[in-house]
Amino acid sequence: MKNTLAPFRADMVGSLLRSEALKQAREGLSVGNVSKEQLKQVEDEEIRKIISRQESIGLQSATDGEFRRSQWHFDFYWGLEGIEKVDRVIEFKGVTTSSDNVRVTDRVRFKGHAMLDHFRFLQDNTNLTGKMTIPSPSVLHFRTGRDEISKQAYPDLELFFEDLAQTYKDAIKAFYDAGCRYLQLDDTIFAHLCDQEQREKLLAEGVEPDQLAQIYTGTINKALEGRPEDLRITTHSCRGNYRSSWFSQGGYEPIADILFNQTDVDAYFLEYDSDRAGDFQPLRYLPKGKQVVLGLITTKTGVIEHKDEIKRRVDEACQYVELEQICLSPQCGFASTEEGNLLAEEEQWRKLELIVEVAEEIWA
Repeated sequence: MKNTLAPFRADMVGSLLRSEALKQAREGLSVGNVSKEQLKQVEDEEIRKIISRQESIGLQSATDGEFRRSQWHFDFYWGLEGIEKVDRVIEFKGVTTSSDNVRVTDRVRFKGHAMLDHFRFLQDNTNLTGKMTIPSPSVLHFRTGRDEISKQAYPDLELFFEDLAQTYKDAIKAFYDAGCRYLQLDDTIFAHLCDQEQREKLLAEGVEPDQLAQIYTGTINKALEGRPEDLRITTHSCRGNYRSSWFSQGGYEPIADILFNQTDVDAYFLEYDSDRAGDFQPLRYLPKGKQVVLGLITTKTGVIEHKDEIKRRVDEACQYVELEQICLSPQCGFASTEEGNLLAEEEQWRKLELIVEVAEEIWA
């Protein structure tokens, strides 16, 4: 039985591996051989192709694969007022990211955004439910830290979080007015707060992890106040996803109650493709009326999972949550950044096809 409201029994997180044509066009732009107008033409053509592929394999929602972005989060932030682009790398496990990052230089505001047109293009080119993905409010604070938030604009952080909530409230309304009915807040931070090493690091800096989680939840909830009833909002939590590498580890237990019972979203896309995510016991906190999308299929390798193993793990999760509250997806996007994870495009599509097949067999 298919869901009529998002998230769907077979769903996806958002990003897809960039096509070769898109990579070449972006490289051409960087060296001056391709204009911005020519790049947009390539983006439009390649996005139409991946929309068609999502439709053909039986998904009920479609994304633009984040094909117009370089990174899953920073491109959104660069379009907000009060934020500038800076060079500052992030260290994953054995991998150093690109140097693109953000700094808060003034009061943060939403005054329109290029991604509104990105969504309109998506919705105009599919009969499926168009899904928009943007980073969660918490990511901006965690990625910058106090040192990268202007003390002149924000002498105390309470005002910063108030502005951040209003910025997102305005963004949500703008996407809704553009036709969006399925919006996802991508949030790596709650998963980071499950990592004992990360928690100890925060404590050493004088930050209490659970208090930080409460601040983030409060900011998200303020942003979602008064949202339209027909707008479905989900959040996605993972432990890092850069070129098949990762950032943190640890089960959801430390933040389960805050995340599931105190954060006012409709559903949770959760990473569950490896032991780094722990077991399913934290799902006992999931209240009736909310859904969990189990990320049982990995985007980090091209190895195709077995149907029986996926079904076994769904059965295991049903010890803690009802089957009708469960959906399936990959654990993360296939290309959280334009570099992409270490698998082939056809392996990516086979994994999405597998999710559709398994979902049809479980909920037939």
